[in-house]
Amino acid sequence: MPVPTPATDEGRAGLAALLAEPGRALLGVDFDGTLSPIVPDPAQARAHPEVVDLLRRMGAHGVRVAVVTGRPASVAVEYGGLADVPGLVVLGHYGQQRWEDGRVSTPEEVPGLATVRDRLPGLLAEAGASEGTWVEDKGSAVAVHTRRSSDPHAAFDRLRGPLEALADKTGLVVEPGRLVLELRPPGGDKGDAVRALTDEHDPSAVVFMGDDLGDLPAFSAVAELRSHGVPGLLVCSGSTEVSALAERADLVVDGPDGVVALLRSLLEELDS
Repeated sequence: MPVPTPATDEGRAGLAALLAEPGRALLGVDFDGTLSPIVPDPAQARAHPEVVDLLRRMGAHGVRVAVVTGRPASVAVEYGGLADVPGLVVLGHYGQQRWEDGRVSTPEEVPGLATVRDRLPGLLAEAGASEGTWVEDKGSAVAVHTRRSSDPHAAFDRLRGPLEALADKTGLVVEPGRLVLELRPPGGDKGDAVRALTDEHDPSAVVFMGDDLGDLPAFSAVAELRSHGVPGLLVCSGSTEVSALAERADLVVDGPDGVVALLRSLLEELDS
């Protein structure tokens, strides 16, 4: 299958640079919604069965591969079976945590998270959180999911203000996603993670694939790099829930199946 053609000149230049010099390229990918389908229970998320082989083959061509996720790094590694990908880096908690060669480095927990855990049940009850709303404790962040409620989008909108107020009082920030609001420490996002990776590797091209509002900072970082002469390609793993990312992307594919198909087509081109 031929590689899809990006819709923008910048995207076409980024794709050409990746194919011309893969040994110096950087590939950043989100996990949920990009490598793994979105599921009602995040604990049941698993990477597409072809992901490990495709990422391993990209690495064999010299591409530096990094998974950048809001999950704890070790969880993404486990759910994706990613420990079997040589040279892979997984940046968890939006880049504040790093898994590499089987080792995880994690910053100390900020005090505000303990306060959030204590206050959150009462806040949700006071805000009228609908049945099906539930809390996921990620260790370095706390996420409130509305996907299981009877009206997920209304529940999301109802809770956003109260959660932002709680985050402000506790020195945290709210990271909105696909029917999830995550309270986490400030001072890092996926854009910072992409910038850190480019500082490490001085890549000839940067590709980032994501699906969610949390991936917008990574898209902005790639756009900045392009303005400084580093070719880049922005890929949206498309969904009907988030349009903002698709509007910024050079190439929109059909969810994790589309991401896998794109990786497969890139490898066919590189192998030839």
